[in-house]
Amino acid sequence: MNDSHTTFAKTLHWSFIVLYLYGIFKQVNALEELEDKELLVFEIIFASIFLIIVILRYSYMRRFKTFLGAREPVHIVHYYFARSVHKAMYACFILLPLTGLMIAGLYSQGYTVNATPDEEQTIMDFVLDLHGAVADLSYMLIILHIAAAIYSRLKGEGVWSSMVPILKEDKPTDNKIIKKISSIEEKVYDKVQTFFSSNKK
Repeated sequence: MNDSHTTFAKTLHWSFIVLYLYGIFKQVNALEELEDKELLVFEIIFASIFLIIVILRYSYMRRFKTFLGAREPVHIVHYYFARSVHKAMYACFILLPLTGLMIAGLYSQGYTVNATPDEEQTIMDFVLDLHGAVADLSYMLIILHIAAAIYSRLKGEGVWSSMVPILKEDKPTDNKIIKKISSIEEKVYDKVQTFFSSNKK
């Protein structure tokens, strides 16, 4: 049984990170910058490529188990929590370029932000707020994802090694502190499962 992602999956994963980081650092800081037609066209092309890659990435990666490489059975609560985080990340990665394209389209049609806070909110204001909120949420989800990956590596679950080419795990950790934290984590999952199971009755 294959306990590691394919080379293509790893390439897709890490190249997307580079694309995402590039999108952050080259982002437009002020709407007025879009007056530069070349920049506007570039933003539209970049957002379109980003959206296509996200969709292709999701279509390909969904065939793999969320905890591919795990040596031990994963608690059902942990599984659904991780799945929810992954789906939320993909939702953000899709909404980011979509709202970016909407901003470019609205700006091309002459829409701008309000001159003063007293004026009624325009559709451009709404899309800009949504774009910013989605970007902030994506940052938080990525931080959570990275923290979870590092924690999994410390536990030696094997999931890290299925995607990351360095610091591979040989076996589950023998560290008493990590094992104690992991034990508490499993108890929390048990309580969550019991809570939801009792509510269904």
